[in-house]
Amino acid sequence: MTEPLRIAYSPCPNDTFVFDAWAHGRLPGAPGLDVTFADIHLTNGMAERGELDVLKVSYAVLPWVLDEYALLPCGGALGRGCGPLVLTREPGAALTGKRVAVPSERSTAYLLFRLWAAEQVPGGVGEIVVMPFERIMPAVRDGEIDAGLVIHEARFTYQDYGLHRLADLGEHWEDTTGLPIPLGAIIARRSLGAERLELLAESARRSVRAAWDDPAASRPYVLAHAQEMDPAVADQHIGLYVNEFTAGLGEEGYAAVRGLLTRAAAEGLVPPLPPAALAFP
Repeated sequence: MTEPLRIAYSPCPNDTFVFDAWAHGRLPGAPGLDVTFADIHLTNGMAERGELDVLKVSYAVLPWVLDEYALLPCGGALGRGCGPLVLTREPGAALTGKRVAVPSERSTAYLLFRLWAAEQVPGGVGEIVVMPFERIMPAVRDGEIDAGLVIHEARFTYQDYGLHRLADLGEHWEDTTGLPIPLGAIIARRSLGAERLELLAESARRSVRAAWDDPAASRPYVLAHAQEMDPAVADQHIGLYVNEFTAGLGEEGYAAVRGLLTRAAAEGLVPPLPPAALAFP
């Protein structure tokens, strides 16, 4: 019997929704999975160290890992109206020289923030403080930092902390490029070989479609890992981050990924990608 593939993805509702059918053996012919749950800043590090077979990572980490891993053309998260936010205690606060908390410096959110700040913050921001995601909004509220970069369900909950949205970085990205926002990618070890990689991509596609066909089937898995998230917020989360780009990147999805990484490389934020780096398999 073939050993299950070691995979890591987050406990967020979009990932558990997407992988539920596959992880629970409901896809005949799909390889078995040995699942590790980890937030994306941890899976980014796992990818850089080459630790597992398949990982959900930020698109921002691709320039560091594509020698060893291939980008799967499905299973990840791109979208519209779902980008990171910059939050402050006071509306319209200026960020020049200020302390800004971010959940990771190897994240799409961080790249979008730096691209936005290069245009919108004269003189640039001050210190960047890397902080666990769940601490950022309380830290902004309590004045520990001047602004925070937040993602995911914080879009729906930041007002509970009395905070104000200074910028919607996804909106800025969409307005300036017309492209969707590339957030999370699924990558798999190139050494698995082309045939196995094709099987992985097809399994990811089938798992997404199974979740759409029978959303109730994934409900226990989603809510068991949603970290006390309100079920209505979990539904909003899935609605934002699981869409047609999850089933297949397509031309527009690939254009968004290339656009983000090309712009980031031009700003010196990531290494440039070789021409065929995104090719699959």
